[in-house]
Amino acid sequence: MKKLLSIVSLAAGLLIVSCMGGTSRSGSGAAGGEVTGVAGSTLQEPAPYGMVLVKRGSLKMGTENTDSLWGKQMPQREISVDAFWMDEHEVTNSMYRQFVFWVRDSIIRERLADPAYGGDESFKIEEDKNGDPITPHLNWNKSIPWKNPDEDQQRAIESVYITHPFDGTRMLDASQMNYRYETFDYVMAAQRKYRLNPAERNLNTDVQVNPNEVVMISKDTAYINDEGVIVRETITRPLSSMWDFVNTYIVNIYPDTTCWVNDFQNAENEIYMRQYFSHSNYNQYPVVGVNWEQANAFCNWRTDFLIRGLGPNAKYIQRYRLPTEAEWEYAARGKDGNELPWNQEGVKSESGCFYANFKPDRGNYTVDGNLITSKVGIYSANSNGLYDMAGNVAEWTSTVFTEAGVLSMSDMNPTLKYNAAKEDPYALKRKSVRGGSWKDPESFIKSAWRSSEYQNVGRSFVGFRCVRSQVGTSEKIKKQK
Repeated sequence: MKKLLSIVSLAAGLLIVSCMGGTSRSGSGAAGGEVTGVAGSTLQEPAPYGMVLVKRGSLKMGTENTDSLWGKQMPQREISVDAFWMDEHEVTNSMYRQFVFWVRDSIIRERLADPAYGGDESFKIEEDKNGDPITPHLNWNKSIPWKNPDEDQQRAIESVYITHPFDGTRMLDASQMNYRYETFDYVMAAQRKYRLNPAERNLNTDVQVNPNEVVMISKDTAYINDEGVIVRETITRPLSSMWDFVNTYIVNIYPDTTCWVNDFQNAENEIYMRQYFSHSNYNQYPVVGVNWEQANAFCNWRTDFLIRGLGPNAKYIQRYRLPTEAEWEYAARGKDGNELPWNQEGVKSESGCFYANFKPDRGNYTVDGNLITSKVGIYSANSNGLYDMAGNVAEWTSTVFTEAGVLSMSDMNPTLKYNAAKEDPYALKRKSVRGGSWKDPESFIKSAWRSSEYQNVGRSFVGFRCVRSQVGTSEKIKKQK
């Protein structure tokens, strides 16, 4: 993905050929007093590294055929989606480990600046170059003294590690790997019923506006208590400012490596529990044991990691996120809308080579050449250039799981979102999972197959990949003759 692509193309003088037979011209100058328009800001954004562009289009989502294994029918509907960038393969152990190490290093830097660990103020910037106070932030240009640290620095570094009581192994303290981030709910803030000005909440001029109306709003917040436990709360309070649309999350982001044991009782999977995430032999394997909340935290970190240093241009960068259920199926089916990501019939070639990593036979996981997961990208990509859209690991989407599926959504960029509160019934915390995995039969790896998982559960067969919306997807259309 090394070629550059302009995401925003709103420069003056841009010509757009339309089916109406005319052209549209945007400029900032006036001609004889006529309005000609003002060009928008332009950012030459490179094609996101490791991603491929899935062009906008439509498909009949779901399937008419009832599943032969479970007798389930997937909800079906004609839908359209806009263009987006998608990771060409699932997020790997190596990629996710970078996230974990970033959190580890941020904790160490914070402690190196703490007086309890020597108080080296150079690890935290609290003043600008003129000596005026600013919002404190870590100095990532200051290297951690991994080699030859002094006594206080050594204590700060060692504080994020623990020693196994039985074998003396030095391990990263997973309980400390907490990532805090904030999001602004643009959709809620845009709804008329939540406008700060009461007069704007109802456009019906026959309705008398109550200037003293109190509107209640719910938002997510989180903090770490005195015992070091993450406390997540959904609070409801009167709407008072734009800050009421800011949600705060603190997520422990270390993968659940015990999923290999908990998902498969009476199986000798200890080696995967101890080595799969940390051993270099599994670097290019898809990360597993990451729940939906952790996957969202990764998307936020990946965005912040990208925009650091961009300055004012950062506002034009589209954020990384999980794909919607509709985006995922549209991307998986390829340009021809196939039932499976490949164009051929069946799940293997004439020479007997399988097109994906799944369980082709009862109890025989290895007939396709793999026992568990496989390295990403070793099977052929679909026509969109995406690897492993069937099998290997199933993948999280951003969409809430309901039996009605797409039937309860819009037919344009369909999705269904609900940020479940801690006190909500567990049934409301199910998210849609797509693609099937290394442990699933053929029916489960079809592009239309839907399954679900609870948002706080990590599985040994569920991973994820990220998407980013593309801005300015207008394309030249040939004139009709």
